[in-house]
Order: sequence, then structure tokens, then C-alpha cells
Amino acid sequence: MEGTRAASRYAKAFVDLTMAQGVFEEAFKDMKFILDVCHSNHEFAVFLKSPVIKTDKKQTVLKQIFSGKLNKVTDAYIHLITAKKREIYLAEIASEFINQYKEKKKILTAVITTASGIDDIIRSKVMAMVKGDSTSEVVLQEKINKDIIGGFIIRVGDNQVDASLSRKLNSLRRSFTENPFIKEM
Repeated sequence: MEGTRAASRYAKAFVDLTMAQGVFEEAFKDMKFILDVCHSNHEFAVFLKSPVIKTDKKQTVLKQIFSGKLNKVTDAYIHLITAKKREIYLAEIASEFINQYKEKKKILTAVITTASGIDDIIRSKVMAMVKGDSTSEVVLQEKINKDIIGGFIIRVGDNQVDASLSRKLNSLRRSFTENPFIKEM
């Protein structure tokens, strides 16, 4: 829980800094890159969280990995985070920065999960349904999960619509296990 609060605060400070410096868009791209690196390389995430490795060594490795790939404001910010011994939260800070960026830019993220992919016609209908009357931009992420058998699950923020066959089958299974009849004596 503490990591999430710290990540949120550090991300908010970085959002404010990048907006003031006029590099908000570049910082967004940098944070997406950092998050991708953290998620794609487990050893890197373990390295960042290791209490055994000294701060100066972590700063050197981070500089080598991200040298020339990040905006100088982002680079200085990562150096500051490492100096404050908060590098263990780097992935969470990047994720929170992305969330705050989307909030500021009024971008909705909808995640649709299906048993098989969706075509362009369904994709456009889902985008129109999610957008509705809002002026927000909609980004659609598609996931495939064979376990839902058919139908779809769509999640927008904290709201979820589960129209999957697996949920309907589980609901039927539960209703069959209940005995609605009262035993006569």
C-alpha cells in the first residue's frame, strides 16, 4: 500500500514538472518505455528492488540502459528517484504517470476480452458504445482468453460487463445446486 501512495505522489510531482517544462508528451513516451522495460525483464525488476546493490551502482546501470533513449528531464528525474532510494517504485511510478496522463488528456481505456479476436466492425461498435456521449478519446485494448468460451467481457475503469458464456454456465451451475423446493414431511 505504501508503494502505491509513494508512486502516486512521485508521479504527480513528475506530471507537474513535465507540464511546467513543456515536455509532457515526451515524458509520457519515456514512462511507457520504462514500464515496458520493467515488465519485459524480470531480472531488471529484481535488480531495482535489491537492497544489496548500492545506489551508485543502480544509477550507473540505469544510465547505461536508458542513455540516449530518454528526455533529459526524465533522465534527471530517474536519477533523483534513485538518489532518494525510491527506484524500487520505478515501475509503479511509470504506471501511475501513464494513468495520470490519460486522466489529464481525458483518454478512456477499454479492455475487451473475448475467446477469439474481434473484427473491425465489432471493434468500431465497441468504440462507439464506450465513447457514448463523452468527449473523451477511447483506447481499446484487446485480450484473448479461451476460458470464457464465448461472448465478451468489457472493462472501462471500474465498470465491467461480463457477457461471457463461462459466467452464464457458472450461474446455471449454481442455480442447479440450490434446491428451491421445500421437502414435505
